[in-house]
Amino acid sequence: MSTAVVTIVHGRHDHLAAQHRSLAAGTRLPDEYVVVAMDDTDLLGWRPDGPLTPVLLAVPGTPLGLPLAAARNAGVARALEGGADTVICLDVDGLAGAELVAGYARAVDESPAVVWSGPVTYLPPPGTAGYDLGALARMDDPHPARPAPEPGEQQVGADPDLFWSLSFALHRDAWVATGGFCEDYVGYGGEDTDFGQTIVAAGLELGWTGSARAFHQHHESHDPPVQHVDDIMRNGRLFDARWGRWPMTGWLEEFERRGLVRRVGTHWERVAADERPRQDSNLRPTD
Repeated sequence: MSTAVVTIVHGRHDHLAAQHRSLAAGTRLPDEYVVVAMDDTDLLGWRPDGPLTPVLLAVPGTPLGLPLAAARNAGVARALEGGADTVICLDVDGLAGAELVAGYARAVDESPAVVWSGPVTYLPPPGTAGYDLGALARMDDPHPARPAPEPGEQQVGADPDLFWSLSFALHRDAWVATGGFCEDYVGYGGEDTDFGQTIVAAGLELGWTGSARAFHQHHESHDPPVQHVDDIMRNGRLFDARWGRWPMTGWLEEFERRGLVRRVGTHWERVAADERPRQDSNLRPTD
């Protein structure tokens, strides 16, 4: 079965280069590596050394933010056009464990009606020489909020609300059954949880395979992601219209505590700038 890896990118070219090296060092090379540059024309001249030559696509940005869902759909469409039977989507921050491609390919081949995810370890900041790809397995410490079966183990029937696009794989027929990610989502938040619901609605299952391990390269972030509060509110309303409830409630509750949003019945709304507590005046979202 032919296998493709799809990555969407805006900036973080160093992370992308490290991901490329990790894939090239794996026990199985993907047959195609599709990289989708979102509002990032500088990337289109990228020609890395090694046995894995990327296919580069360009997707323009939008006034509301990065088109993450549309970019992922474009990358998967290109992979399927190239003949891929198994498509692996890996976040640009993700380094592939040595068995990631082989592990996903096995799982999809054996159970093509399951959308598979693998454990992800969040790495500490690298040293001056970057991450030692040969030492990744020794740093394995998967994120505690997601299932983390051991290598060789699988779990099927996973909670769709725990689906995330950091690292997942599926058969071409499963992708067609879902229709892909909803492209109405733009900017940060919501499209992953939506896709988890879409998977179930399409009659497919979600599963976790311990043989496809990834490692998330460190970058600065906010918890909660206050710089994306407007995106989260917009995408949360969209999710509610599609599925009858709001996602990302943990973040919304923390935003509420900070005076950025408020709960109105079963919905949420943005708090106007002049209504916010003075100590939160510096938390307006930025690009």
